[in-house]
Order: sequence, then structure tokens, then C-alpha cells
Amino acid sequence: MTTVKRNALGRGLSALLESSATDVTTKTEIGSSPALAGSVSNIALAKIEANPFQPRTEFEAAALQELSDSIKQQGIIQPITVRKLGYDKFQIISGERRFRASQMAGLESIPAYIRIANDQSMLEMALVENIQRENLNAMEVAISYKRLIDECSLSQEELAEKVGKERSTVTNYIRLLKLPPQIQKALMENLISMGHARAILAVDDIAMQLRIFNDILAGNLSVRAVESLVKSNGSSKKDKEPKSLPFEYKRLQDQLARKFETRVELKPDKDGGGKIIFTYFSKDDFDRLLEQLED
Repeated sequence: MTTVKRNALGRGLSALLESSATDVTTKTEIGSSPALAGSVSNIALAKIEANPFQPRTEFEAAALQELSDSIKQQGIIQPITVRKLGYDKFQIISGERRFRASQMAGLESIPAYIRIANDQSMLEMALVENIQRENLNAMEVAISYKRLIDECSLSQEELAEKVGKERSTVTNYIRLLKLPPQIQKALMENLISMGHARAILAVDDIAMQLRIFNDILAGNLSVRAVESLVKSNGSSKKDKEPKSLPFEYKRLQDQLARKFETRVELKPDKDGGGKIIFTYFSKDDFDRLLEQLED
């Protein structure tokens, strides 16, 4: 039987979803009473259907598999959104990639925001109001901002005006959603700060992002120390990359880096061969890599 980690929805985000005065109310566990419109619940995948008006019909198999592997390790960080069609029947509004990847990962249920058919203005008011809460961490704010943009068709400028923030502030929060899942989860659990996360985002290489993240946890590094570390790695990185890889190789290199949580280099040659180089930083790191490769 496939073992899948529970979803990564944080306590602060649960608090955001518990206002009885709005369209988002409470969290319902699978097996309890039927999920109510206006809640965030764990819904059985079998009770959810795809949106027939979904403009995107093709999903890249490799990217879906990568997301599925991430879900197995980290859980669902950002719930999907569904609308209630009838008794225990739901249709996806947004999040079909997460839905499909969850099926591939062997999940039986998925956390989902539940909306009634025509409550967009209520949703917008509820999210804008709840974003102002002081107990939300940076990831929860980022998820809420992204939800407003996606589901309420707002531009970043319009969103910034509604929440009373500078556009650059909104952009900085939304950029957090580009971080690897491990780092997003740590930010949600307050293991690192937004300052740490923003410093990590200054590095393009995913393997290096994860390496710096692990250094933060191991050494309890300050934001200023991380910024210095990023600066030093950034200057050396340019010297170490003689040429850019073709897109497909770069994507595969990033996938391997995420999976093994270390720097991975692909060096293809003209004859179709090449090298895959894994970097380890200590004896423990080496042992960890060997164990992952054996699995």
C-alpha cells in the first residue's frame, strides 16, 4: 500500500479558513459529515470531476510525474479549488495538475477549497479581509494572493490596491511559490523566515537553493549570513558554467537536483553520450545519496 504524507496545510491557513462570516468556514476530514460549500475539506478524489471548460487539455507527463513525486514526499501545500455540484459531488475550478498528480501519487483524498457556483465577489471580500490577519505566515499570504489572482481574475496591480500593499510586495510574496516544495513547507512551518526565502530566490540553480536551505537549518544562519552565502555562490557559479544546456537537458537536470537535493550536472557530448555528475558535501551527504540511488 502506498504511503503518502498528510497534506501540508498550516495552522495559520486553517485559521484563515475559519471565518463563519465569509464563504470559507471550517476544515472537514474525510469520513465525517459531508463537506459543506464554503469550507476547506479533504475530499475523496473519486468524488471530484474535471472541469469540461478547462482550456488546458495537455499536461506534460514528465512534469506531472515530478509533481507526483513531490506530493509523495511533501504532501499538498496549496489546496485545489472545487465547486459543489450536488450531494458529495464536486468539479475542479483550479488545480487540475495537482489533482492528476495526486491520483498518480496514490492519494485517496485531496485538500480543496469548496465554493458555490456564483460566489466570486464573496470569495474576493473574504480573502482580502483574511489576508490582513497577523497570524498568517508568508506562504499562507502567498497562496492567498495567488488564489485572488487566479480565481478573481485580478492583475498584480489590482491585487496590490485591494490589499493596500505596494505591487513589489505582492510580487515578492508570489515569487515564494517558485521555491522547491521542501523550502515552501519549511516557510509555512516557520522554520525559516521570508528574508531567508527571498535570499534563496536570488539563486537560480535549484540544487544550490536546496543546499543553502539545508545550511540554514543546520547552522541556524541569519538572513544576512545567507545573503553573503548567496553572493559568494553567485559569483563562483558564473565561472563554473561554461555554456548553457538545451532546454530539455536543463529541465531534466533540475528534476534530478530536486529529487536528490543536491547539485546535479548533465554534460552531454556530440555523440549522444555524456556524464551525470552528482555533488556531495560531506560523508553523511554521500551516504544519503547512495541510499537514494540504491532505492
